Amino acid sequence: MEFAFPWPLSQGEWLAWSVAAFTLVYGLIMLFAPRLTLKILRLQTASEHPEAVAQARATMSGFYIGVGLAAILLAQPLIYLTLGVCWALTAFGRVVSMLSDQGNTIYNWVWLVIEVALAGCVLAFALGMVP
Repeated sequence: MEFAFPWPLSQGEWLAWSVAAFTLVYGLIMLFAPRLTLKILRLQTASEHPEAVAQARATMSGFYIGVGLAAILLAQPLIYLTLGVCWALTAFGRVVSMLSDQGNTIYNWVWLVIEVALAGCVLAFALGMVP
């Protein structure tokens, strides 16, 4: 059996593939520049707890790299569905935080729009709304 890179052919595949690529790059930035990522996400680590940076490298980057890479390499509808559901639940978590944690800020609204757009692009393809 021969391995071939599944290149996107349709507009819907390009949407889903682009979100997967964004997710992969986002994870790689978290892996190789965790302090920059934490700063962008407006999170701070305590100097007496260096394991907080390891948490960003391991837990946060691992999810994004794993799901993004799997979607790009395998290009299967169920994996794209998984990627879309993950971004949708990320947006849902942000909404819950905005409602319950007094997080109604411009920063959260911008990220909410980005997360909903990412989820929408992938889910539109995975659910057959975009060919």
